[in-house]
Amino acid sequence: MKSVLITGANSGIGFATAQRFLGARYRVLAHYHENKQNLERIDNPNLHLFKANLANLEEIEKLFSECVASTSERGVDILVNNAGTSARGPFEEITDEVWQADLDIKLFAAIRTCRLAMPGMKERRWGRILNIATVGAKAPGPGGAPTAVSRAAGMALTKVLAGEGAPYNVLVNALCTGKIITDQVARRHQKLRPDMSLEDYLA
Repeated sequence: MKSVLITGANSGIGFATAQRFLGARYRVLAHYHENKQNLERIDNPNLHLFKANLANLEEIEKLFSECVASTSERGVDILVNNAGTSARGPFEEITDEVWQADLDIKLFAAIRTCRLAMPGMKERRWGRILNIATVGAKAPGPGGAPTAVSRAAGMALTKVLAGEGAPYNVLVNALCTGKIITDQVARRHQKLRPDMSLEDYLA
């Protein structure tokens, strides 16, 4: 049974991805940061939960070693880098702290998980890495500088790793999503335009 590690798996795209892999009979190694409420509702022996702060290198290394141990040392066959937030605001108002937090989660966490996963994938001569991005990585709009910059860097990372992984049958791709109604979008709606219905806000 192949194993897939999904970061940010408790909600949104990550949660839906975990459900699809479970339905296809994969061993799902589901990462969460603080909340695991949705994942705990799933009754499936192939689902394994792991907590970690992806802004911390030591916690990422611990997460990965625990995931590998749970597979009887086979390792992670598929890596889905999904964890992320959506930092927004006028460019000149975005602080260094906001920039750093965004880059830590959306770029450096992906760099670190890929660095840990690729050696085993190359050794087995099979692996898949999927980096979840956004259309803003290629066509950014105003007001979303941190996300656009970190996702654009993630696209460059994906292309580099695709070239290095291909000779070993390690395929690396990015998925640039458009607007998807997730918990993150719902929270942004409540924060920015609570006077509007969700339908009008999305439109």
